[in-house]
Order: sequence, then C-alpha cells, then structure tokens
Amino acid sequence: MIPTMNPATTSELSVEGMTCASCVGRVERALKAVPGVSTAVVNLATERATVRGTADAAALVAAVEEAGYGARLREDAGAAGVAQADARRDAEGDRLRYEFLLAAMFAVPVLLLDMAMPYLRTGWYLQCALTTALLFWPGLRFYRHGIPALLRRAPDMNSLVAVGTLAAYGYSLVATFVPLLLPPGTVHVYYEAAALIVALILLGRYLEARARGRTSAAIQRLVGLQTRTARVQRDGQWVELPLAEVVVGDLVQVRPGERLPVDGELVEGDSYLDESMISGESVPVRKAVGAKVVGGTVNQTGAFTCHATAVGSATVLAQIIRMVEQAQGSKLPIQALVDRVTMWFVPAVMAAAALTFSAWLVFGPPPALALALVNAVAVLIIACPCAMGLATPTSIMIGTGRGAEMGVLFRRGEALQLLQSARVIAIDKTGTLTAGRPLLTDLQVAKGLERDKVLALVAAVEARSEHPLARAIVQAAAKAGLPLPPASAFESVTGSGVQAEVAGQRVQIGSDRFMHDLGLSIDAFAAAAQQLGSQGKSPIYAASGGRVVAVLAVADPIKGEAPAVIRALRARGLKVVMITGDNARTAQAIARSAGIESVVAGVPPGGKLEAVRRLRQEHGSVVFVGDGINDAPALAEADAGLAIGTGTDVAIEAADVVLMSGNLRGVLQVIELSHATLRNIRQNLFWAFAYNAVLIPVAAGALYPAWGIRLSPVIAAGAMGLSSVFVLANALRLRRFKPAAVQ
Repeated sequence: MIPTMNPATTSELSVEGMTCASCVGRVERALKAVPGVSTAVVNLATERATVRGTADAAALVAAVEEAGYGARLREDAGAAGVAQADARRDAEGDRLRYEFLLAAMFAVPVLLLDMAMPYLRTGWYLQCALTTALLFWPGLRFYRHGIPALLRRAPDMNSLVAVGTLAAYGYSLVATFVPLLLPPGTVHVYYEAAALIVALILLGRYLEARARGRTSAAIQRLVGLQTRTARVQRDGQWVELPLAEVVVGDLVQVRPGERLPVDGELVEGDSYLDESMISGESVPVRKAVGAKVVGGTVNQTGAFTCHATAVGSATVLAQIIRMVEQAQGSKLPIQALVDRVTMWFVPAVMAAAALTFSAWLVFGPPPALALALVNAVAVLIIACPCAMGLATPTSIMIGTGRGAEMGVLFRRGEALQLLQSARVIAIDKTGTLTAGRPLLTDLQVAKGLERDKVLALVAAVEARSEHPLARAIVQAAAKAGLPLPPASAFESVTGSGVQAEVAGQRVQIGSDRFMHDLGLSIDAFAAAAQQLGSQGKSPIYAASGGRVVAVLAVADPIKGEAPAVIRALRARGLKVVMITGDNARTAQAIARSAGIESVVAGVPPGGKLEAVRRLRQEHGSVVFVGDGINDAPALAEADAGLAIGTGTDVAIEAADVVLMSGNLRGVLQVIELSHATLRNIRQNLFWAFAYNAVLIPVAAGALYPAWGIRLSPVIAAGAMGLSSVFVLANALRLRRFKPAAVQ
C-alpha cells in the first residue's frame, strides 16, 4: 500500500524507463497535471522525481505509469534509499551487458553473411532468422517502450530506434520474400543495418549505465562511512549490536581506528578524531569529555565512551547524504532552455526523417526508394536527445558530490549557477571573518617585570569573573601553562573593571577611566595604547602595588586564512565587503588587517538584509557569508547564501550552501567549484546541441550533392551511443576538481 502525502510536503519518486530528455518533459507534465501538485522536478541522471504539494502519492505514481513509465515512492531517501538505487542501477547495467553480448552474438554472423554472400537468397534467409531473433529478444526493450510511446503520440528515444530498425527490417522482409512488390533495382536487404544498430545502441546504453554509476560515487562514499554495528552497553555488559538496534541515550564504546557509529557526546576518555568527512580538513581534532562527536568520523588514538545523541536518519552524516541527494536532484535555471527544446526534439527528428525519405524518393538517384529508406533510418538513429538530457544533471551530480567531499554542502543545487555570476562577496564579521571568540592578542608589561608573572596575576583575578573578556585572559594563561595564585576579596566595578587580593597585593584591571579614578598614571603605556587604538582595539590596564604594570588587549582576531582568501577573491574580480555592527573605526582596522577595502559598519541587528539589497542595486549579484541568527535574513535575501557550518542552525537553514569546516577557504572553493561546474555544463550542452545540429543534416544527405557522401545507419548508431558516453565522460572530469591553493 502506498502512503499518502501530508499537506504541502515534498515526496520523491523513483522513475523507471526514462531514456532521454523528452521522457523527462513528459513525466514532469504528467505530474504537474495531478491536482494538488505545486511543483514537479524530474532528473534523468538520478532517475528521480521531486514533487511538492498536497496530491495523494498514489495519484502521482498512477500519473507516471499512465505516461508510460514505472514509478515507486521513495520512502527512505537516506542510506537505505541510496543502496536500493545503486542495486537497481547495477542490475540494469548487468541486464544491458547481457543483452549487448547476446545481440553481438547474433549481429556478427549477420554482418559476415552480408559480406560473404550479399546477393544469395540462402544468405538472406539466414540473416532474416538471426536478425529476427536479435530484434525480438535482446532488442525487444526498444519496441516494448517505443511503440506504445508512439501510439500515445509521445515518441521518445526508444521510438526513434524502433521505427528506424523496423523500417530497415520490414523493407528487408519484403525484399526477401515478396521482391516483386519493389521497383526494379531496389531489391536489397538491410538486415545487417537493423542488427548492428540494435547491438551498438545496446553497447552505448551499457557504457552509459556504467558511467552513470560513477556519477553517484560521492554518495556511495558517504554511505560507506556508516558502520553496520556498534559496541553498546546493555545490562552492564559491552555487546556488539546491529546499528539499527542502537537508540538515543545508549553508551557507545569506540576503540582506536574505529569509525564512530552514532553522533554523541564524550563521557569518558579522550582522543583525536579525523573529521575530514564532514569538514574537508585533514588535521585530526582533539576531543575530551563533554565534546560532541559525529558518526562516520574516525577515532585516531585513544579509546572513549560516548553518549548517543542521534542515531540512524537523525545523524549528521544521514542529513549530509539527504542534502547532497536533494542538491543532485535539482535543476539549474540554464536547464529551462534545454527542457523547452527537448520536449519537441523527438517529434522534430521524426518529421526530419519523413522529409528526408520524401526528398530522396523524389530527387534521389536510382535506386531512389532504397536510398530514401537508408537515409531516413540514419536520421532516426543518429539523433540523440539522451546527450541533451544528461548534459546538465550529470555535471550537477558530480559537482555537488565533489563539494561534499571538500566539506562544502549544497542545500540547493541552483546555487551552483547563482554563485558563478556573483559580483559581490559580503562577509559578516563576528564568527565568520573573525574567530567568533575573544582572545588575548596583546600584553605589554612595565620594564623589569616578567610577562608570565604579570599574566598569572591578571588571570587569577579574571578567573573570578564571568565576563567573556575575562575568559580570554584565563585561557591565555592556561595555554601558557601558568599556575594561578589564589585570589580573594574579588570586586567588580560595573562599567570600569575588577579588583582582588592576589598573593598579598591589590590587583586592579580595567579601563583608562578606572585607572584615573584610582589615581594611577598610564603615561608609561601611552604609545602602546595609541598603537592598539589604531588597530581598533580597546586597551585594558592592569595595576599592582600602587602602579600600572601592564597594558593588554582582548579582541576577536580575524581567522588566519582570511587575508589570503580575500586576496584570492579579489584576484577573481570580486568585490569583497565586510558587514558589521561595530563602529567605523574598529571595523576599518579589522578590514585593513584582512585586506578588505569596503566596509559597511554600524549595521543594526536587522540591517544586514537592507545592506545586501543596497549592494545588489549598486554592484549586481551578491553572495552573503554569515553564521549567526541575525545573519539568517541576509542569507535568505542574497542571490546565494553561504553559512559557516560552525554557526547557528537558523543560519544554516536559511543558506543555500553550508561550509562545514568554518574555514573561509570554503568560500573560495565553492566559487571555483561553481565556475568549474558551469563550464562543464556549457561544454556538455555545446556538444549535445552541436552533435545533433551537424550530424542530423549529414545523415539526411546534406553532403551528398557536393561530395557524394552518405552516412550509414550503422555508423549513425555508433555515433549516437558515443554521444551520451562523451557527455558523461566529460562530466566525470569534475571528480578530479581541485581548488587553487591559497597562499
């Protein structure tokens, strides 16, 4: 029983039997005609239909079947669904291989007989028997699908093959058994053409199926990251259980070298994890008690126990697989033109074949009837709507899959095209351009004092404070391995600073105003304070023993890779703009250190959306990069929104692309991947359209009047098969895409 769709939900169907772009258009039209369907997108490369609306799922399946194709609702779009799709694809590849070998077994003797005794009737009878077996055994798939499609007035690729081979076969039957029905001089058989056409097209379909299998390699690799079992504590014992039996809350033990079976939180032990599968970063990440871990990552060194927080389809890896699948199934705006052309392509080819037949019959040299038939068949066979249908979706599949391997997740495949037309990269400051957490960036101590001792004194006081700036100072002392002396009589002076007793000394930390209120001079640090101010940092002073002993600054530093990434983006001709709520002076200082010339400062929390709109009006297409909740409106408003994966869920949901690692190199990577994918799509489309535009007239006989050149239907069949394989092979080159190194 097929479950029904919930109101305004998205469902996915697996569609079987599609062979060309014309099939895609017909399935889409059939689905859109179902009451309650708001959108329907069909993808030839993935053989999936994505439907949104309130229509009953049974009605969707029935509509596809009525259009002449098989369909089933994809209830599991995750790993299980991927595995099922791979199994079906492998089975179809095996079936095509078997049918091709069988067809070749019949076609080779037919060809040899035609060469050895072309005019002997005994040879004709043998050719007839072998060709009949070939056409209606391994070649039956073309007639089973092509003839019904023709009768429904919705011809497809199978219809072209069926009409072409049956025309050659039927003419040969008449020549063999009732030759008196044909005009003198036209009695000839074309069994070898019909037989070789079917064999070569089956070979092309088999090669295409193999190449299609490689286009989903990224998804297959992601699925391969999921383990099958987990070591779980049950009744005080550690037992090995199938992953399906693990539930949220279970304690899971992970040993060195093992892949994590679930998402979780460390409760015992520590280790380093290889998280490259989600971030694209190869450097292992240290995990201690309390740290979150992700299923599919690899434990490097120590053993640990984690508390399962997400299992099965709720894990990060399962969500990544779904996200990549959805992106691969989407259509780019460039596809709209292709769809309009290909809907009428097959009928136009059949009309061209009919016109070719008529023209050769009327104007051709003797034997006009035979030549008219051969050229019309060549026109039918050489046409390849498959290449046009595969040109865009295969590049999208491989481009988005390659992105996933680099830690760049496309939530919408359309972003591939939108990114390559970008003119402005607008970057949020805090957490995107900067680390998102304050760090101690500067510490200058008075002459005669040791830096570490002063830092320990200051950190001892700040350890009693909960202010974010205080935590930055304490972390700096901890990173330096400094023991903190005990502090007492802690007091916070609101808006000014803090003070406490440390090792018998009164230690005060705060602003210049706080120092003045205490009657302490800061003149010794005037030059250092001025330099900090020019960098957009606010100096903080520390006093001990009745004098100022240090000036320090805590700031949110820019990410280490930021200047190199900004240089590379500007080298591509992109305008880079920083958007921040900071005051202009601080913003300009940070922008200078990052190499950004344009700054939009003083933006209120809700003002980033308006800033994006202004930038679009002034410069053109805008890509916005952000990570926070207040970035969500701007991410949604931008032509393409890039969310830092270490940011908030709200920002990620609003974005078109997620940069899993939080590294700004991902911005450059996604821009370069977008350009490479669109370049690949244009190459594919050029080949697909140029192939048909040039070779269909050649097959019709355009070169015959001037040079006496005609195209054999057998050569036409080989060219047609190789056309789709060429498009797929070109798309597969994207698997080797490597972004330029950022220096």
